Amino acid sequence: MHVASNPASVGRVSLPERTRSPWWELGRRVLLALAILIGTWLLVWFDRDGYRDGNDPTNTLSLLDAFYYTTVTLSTTGYGDIAPVSDGARLVNALVITPARIGFLVLLIGTTLEVLASQGREMFRVSRWRKKMDEHVVVIGYGTKGRSAIETLVSNGYDRSAIVVVDPGPVALEEANRDQLVGIAGDATRRGVLRQAGVEKATHVIITTDRDDSNVLVTLTVRQLNPDAWIVASVREQENVPLMRQSGANSVITSSDAVGRLLGLSSMSPMLGSVMEDLMTYGEGLEVAERDLLVNEVGKQPQRLPDQVIAVIRDEKVYRYFDPVVSLLARGDRLIVVRPAKELPWAPRPGTHGEDTSDEDD
Repeated sequence: MHVASNPASVGRVSLPERTRSPWWELGRRVLLALAILIGTWLLVWFDRDGYRDGNDPTNTLSLLDAFYYTTVTLSTTGYGDIAPVSDGARLVNALVITPARIGFLVLLIGTTLEVLASQGREMFRVSRWRKKMDEHVVVIGYGTKGRSAIETLVSNGYDRSAIVVVDPGPVALEEANRDQLVGIAGDATRRGVLRQAGVEKATHVIITTDRDDSNVLVTLTVRQLNPDAWIVASVREQENVPLMRQSGANSVITSSDAVGRLLGLSSMSPMLGSVMEDLMTYGEGLEVAERDLLVNEVGKQPQRLPDQVIAVIRDEKVYRYFDPVVSLLARGDRLIVVRPAKELPWAPRPGTHGEDTSDEDD
């Protein structure tokens, strides 16, 4: 991981933009300006008895006179030939027409004001986001691995608004924003950047940079800031796995070894390689999933369940399905199963929806 080249952008929060067509924005401004113009024109016309035209001996305002007065008033030209004389007309000018004039001028010089307003809105959005951000997922690095991890989370029910991306690259942050994700610009080995991402309140942290030394340092820093977060980190070399675990990672994925094993399996047995690739691809064919043990499954052997059980989680430890320790399933167990990808990975299998899980109270 490299440090961002622009120090001013380090730790900057980048929220997804609400994109709107420039023609829509232009049309909105034109309609607002017309609404102010027509509204003021009608207001002056209905109260025309309260105005006097110094150039008209009859002192009566026509519809055209009202329109003329409206345009010169809203544009602050103010020739003074037509003026409000009654108390009601003067009050309306002070309380209604003057604010309308200000609004009309804001629309006319809206380009400059829009820049200032957008900065204010961005600060407000960031402040509101910080207040709401809690128990979220922080993903370090938005490369291929980071994007795949996020898509898997989203496909399994995570809201994109509960995921924060940290990456020093401006291109990566632009892609994250286009994917409706919050981005933090900066080097994740720095405490300030991680604090900007709210890592102290995160439930999960996924570390996916391409350098093992950076991943170790990020893991150490995250663990110091949040002792309870579940940290999943990737490493390129198998020899760095113990170091990563000592740094505080709960789960370590060796990317290069995993790819190498898949390549070896595919060369020796193309069909086996296809099955392994199928298991690793979300939403197609087979899928590996974790689910709760159901009440009616307590006391059964893992091999006797409709799902293909490959492992059992008991007391925070993972046992293979053939391990004598889990020869009979017990309350509170969780199952690692292979099932059709069309089923919800974290829900009970079809036919058992709505049934009680074994870890629920009777």
